[in-house]
Amino acid sequence: MTPDRLADAIADEIRGHPAVVRLDAGRHGTLVTPLKGRRVVGVRVLGPGEPVDIGVVLRMPGPFPEVAADLRVRVRRVAGDVPVNITVTDAVDPAPVGAGDQES
Repeated sequence: MTPDRLADAIADEIRGHPAVVRLDAGRHGTLVTPLKGRRVVGVRVLGPGEPVDIGVVLRMPGPFPEVAADLRVRVRRVAGDVPVNITVTDAVDPAPVGAGDQES
């Protein structure tokens, strides 16, 4: 699989996890796969058999170790048996109260 297809497929798998709010490039913006004319943010794919690095924002509260394990399984479904590094760049409340919402 080409790096662009691999990065896109991994991004789709990660976005499909219910605890993932979004993919994130990380503090220094390095968790990306640069492609011709675009970047896949939150997924760094270097090449076949190389480690895959993921940056995510997760919903709280969450069993983060279990979520990370699930994300590794999702990545390996697409990329094969490679090392997968997960960086949780932030965590947000699962259902923040919006400006128009009020409790009774």
